Amino acid sequence: MLPIHIADAFTTKRFSGNPAAVVPLETWLDDAHLQAIAAENNLAETAFILRDGDEWQIRWFTPTVEVPLCGHATLASAWVIFNRLDPECGPIRFSTRKSGILTVKQQGERLVMDFPSEPLGPSTQSLDAILGAVPSEVHETYRQPLAVFEDAATVRALVPDMAAIVALGVHGVIVTAPGDGGYDCVSRFFAPGEGIPEDPVTGAAHCVLAPYWAKRLGKPEIRAYQASARGGEMICRVRGDRVELEGQCVPYLTGQIESDL
Repeated sequence: MLPIHIADAFTTKRFSGNPAAVVPLETWLDDAHLQAIAAENNLAETAFILRDGDEWQIRWFTPTVEVPLCGHATLASAWVIFNRLDPECGPIRFSTRKSGILTVKQQGERLVMDFPSEPLGPSTQSLDAILGAVPSEVHETYRQPLAVFEDAATVRALVPDMAAIVALGVHGVIVTAPGDGGYDCVSRFFAPGEGIPEDPVTGAAHCVLAPYWAKRLGKPEIRAYQASARGGEMICRVRGDRVELEGQCVPYLTGQIESDL
């Protein structure tokens, strides 16, 4: 049997934010079994973690694919380590396959992750038909386009063509606008090609959003809200070519996977 934890990330209220499964391992399973567990969990991401000396190895799987970076499942993994596996530990270092070393530290009940920022480039791509509204700007990153709208109400009302997003062949599509309700920005994230039609709260997308809004607003720290049905929030700080993502987790479930793996 394998232990499993589920926590709602980037929220202070259970049943909001983004739920992530965290499965601590004693040794790596083969990829097919990791993917099967993630598919069975049917959450946006399942994180698998394995202690490696003073560090932890981490991998993330959606229900259909392994992804190179995931913010909310990293936040949930850190919460599990700090609160369930090693309460006396200091800052956590996660080693990843494609995103370098990610660190997480505690600040009271809040966790602060250090992630790489993702630079933006110009784009000539039209997303009007795909998103059902006309963005004022479109930018490219190496994994996903960013569409900027004039107001938060437009972002909240979008009903994208999911099949058309899949046909783009991208990791996902980020949409954003100036914030409301005291937030600096709002956003949503769609990744149907990776088994996630709409992600509730996406830490990795804020590696793009934080530098964009910090530059546009002229401030290194922003309060961000992801306007999915569940909703979630985080504080983002730009530190050169890195981004700090700060948020909280609320535990939902601790149990065991009934498996002979």
